[in-house]
Amino acid sequence: MRALCGPEWPSEGPPLPSPPLPLPPSSMGLRESPYASRFLGGMNTVVRGILFPSYWLLNQLLALQRTTAEKQAQRNKRCPPYALRALAKGLVILPALVLSVPVSLLAFLVWLPLQAVRRPFAYQHTSGQAPPEEWSFPEGHGRTFGFISSNVCLLPEGLAKFSNLGQTQWRAKHIAQGLAQATRRCSLSCEPSPRNAFGTPNGQKYGAMGSSPPRACRSPSGDDSTSVTIEMPLDDTLAEISSRFPSGADFVCLQEVFDLRASNSLCQLLGPYYEHILYDVGVYGLAGCSAPKLFNSGLFLASRYPILAAQYHCYPNSTGEDAFAAKGLLCAQVQLGSSQGKRIVGYLNCTHMHAPEADASVRCDQMTLAMLWAQLFQDNYAQLGDVVAFDIFCGDFNFDNCSSGDELEQNHEIFSIYTDPCRVGPRKDKPWAIGVLTHMQEKEGGADNPFSPPVPWGHGTLLVGWDRVESGRAPGQLLLLFSSGTLLDYQEIYNEAVSTPESMKRTLEQPEGRRKFLAGPVLANGNLDPSNTGNEGRRLDYILYREHPGPLALKTAVEKVSFITQLATCSDHLPFGLRLHVTSMAQPEV
Repeated sequence: MRALCGPEWPSEGPPLPSPPLPLPPSSMGLRESPYASRFLGGMNTVVRGILFPSYWLLNQLLALQRTTAEKQAQRNKRCPPYALRALAKGLVILPALVLSVPVSLLAFLVWLPLQAVRRPFAYQHTSGQAPPEEWSFPEGHGRTFGFISSNVCLLPEGLAKFSNLGQTQWRAKHIAQGLAQATRRCSLSCEPSPRNAFGTPNGQKYGAMGSSPPRACRSPSGDDSTSVTIEMPLDDTLAEISSRFPSGADFVCLQEVFDLRASNSLCQLLGPYYEHILYDVGVYGLAGCSAPKLFNSGLFLASRYPILAAQYHCYPNSTGEDAFAAKGLLCAQVQLGSSQGKRIVGYLNCTHMHAPEADASVRCDQMTLAMLWAQLFQDNYAQLGDVVAFDIFCGDFNFDNCSSGDELEQNHEIFSIYTDPCRVGPRKDKPWAIGVLTHMQEKEGGADNPFSPPVPWGHGTLLVGWDRVESGRAPGQLLLLFSSGTLLDYQEIYNEAVSTPESMKRTLEQPEGRRKFLAGPVLANGNLDPSNTGNEGRRLDYILYREHPGPLALKTAVEKVSFITQLATCSDHLPFGLRLHVTSMAQPEV
């Protein structure tokens, strides 16, 4: 079956239900509460409070299973066998859970109808930044926008342990602090040019990243000894493995933020840096599509720019365990500025698609629906004369561009509409894939790093793995070519070689390390492909973009692609970063 785009539907199998029409634009802006009245919002809060004891007890019961890190730590302690301690805890938790069920069942019956009148997302607005500024368009100049997408696996702890991850609340705070530090690092440590590329003064406004030549931000202490990445143009693209989040990202899209306490921690810690946040995205209860929804979509969007409109759609064809989560598409329109009375806007489409590897047709249908929903959203909320600076499609797609089992998704129409900066075509990624790096033998190699074998220095022809490139760069600078996986082997995430951002960075720079610690390609039935030895990891996380025709000709170019190791031991995915440079090609018509 060939996946289609637009309003057409797959010719095989039962047709999917028609998507709901977009709601009309609102001139009042987004309200923060997902409920239309304080009374309904208060009722929801009270009912959730009554349900919480049962939820907490069930979570504690499931959390009795151990991560590999907990097993290793307890192996070195003198204490009773863990099975006996788990049994003792279980004998206390289980009766309490049974006693809480009758009250929770009554509260659940009140909670269900409340979900029918709930808007499928909550909105947080933190005041403080200046409004979007007026843009001027000198020909050949432009503005830079940074995006980060990451699956952070913030499920309730008992469920997160099925992915070998625990401490959900601590991980949520650690993730938010890392993103906040990256924003502070840019504002405190990067030297701004006197004026940005559009001729307006630089400062802590929206889109603080200008279009000056790329440069590394030093740490506040001035110690830059850990940075071994340099930026060099390669096929008009800069790529890196980074042990820190890129400085000053304008938009952050997270997946699997299912735990509401973790979501609240993210909002609290990111609010001072991202004025506009959409969270608790999705439907609950019987308001869903394919099955009763016990979890929301897990999508979380933080923006430094005002969100003019937002809309969520639930995928109607999820099956198995995925059917109990409201996976879907979140569309947002953001205002980037204005020019001569016309709005300058951007579109963000964030998603998390069906997980089971063998269900390729389900994912293809979801992509087809998502493209249709995104286009309907844009058609409905666009205004005459709008200048569209970017149109982003990002998230965890749950398929890669190297597995033979993902052939159906690799040939989907979405890749002819949107551009994947890492991709050449089906089963073929760009040769640079992850990084342009400086190799410092005395710092990165040696006995402390088993995955850093000596590599030749200097000019001339350089062979790394299976790739051959011509190198004419300065001594000490090497071009490393390798495949771009973002999914880690979850059983190995606490291994010393990948247990810190710096050690994971060093390890993933080497082919042997990538083959050991990244999840490998799969067959059509979801099993590992034993015959595939040329690829070193599955890239499930994407940030796609496309250009829009309009009253002003804009050109989009990739400035940097980042594979980020800062969430070592905090997630089984590598965050993915993209920096786009939007350039004006001609003066607007007067």
